[in-house]
Amino acid sequence: MIEEISIHIEQNFQGCIDENQARKIAQQVLKAESVTSPCEISIVLTDSETVQRLNRDYRGVDEPTDVLAFYMLPQQESEPPFVFPPDGVTHMGEIIISYPQAAKQAREQGHSVEQELALLIIHGILHLLGYDHKRPEEEARMRAREKEILEKVA
Repeated sequence: MIEEISIHIEQNFQGCIDENQARKIAQQVLKAESVTSPCEISIVLTDSETVQRLNRDYRGVDEPTDVLAFYMLPQQESEPPFVFPPDGVTHMGEIIISYPQAAKQAREQGHSVEQELALLIIHGILHLLGYDHKRPEEEARMRAREKEILEKVA
């Protein structure tokens, strides 16, 4: 499988994440989910204000959050079919992570920021792949999958 995983880190958070480790985590999620076609994912590490603004502008929720996933593939059968690019690479989408929120949650959960970032990368990619947590049974399925994958990458 060929994957293009681009990582963009806002200036204030340079050095807060090991880009190679983040890329490996993303690759492990894709492998665990049996993604075999060439794909592209972008991971952005930014501040809480930016994430809150994006959450407000695109989801209508004016609150901070830890991770947002903007997918490019249709998530429901009722959505129009996705037109695949001529290069054959599926552009899955973008994951936006709030580093300050990740650090806060790591403290609250009593684990490292690295572990929290790994969980947020996993969570974001699962969203790109169609997982959701709107209903309790969906949430249980997604959380179980996150845990399984986190154990493999830890």
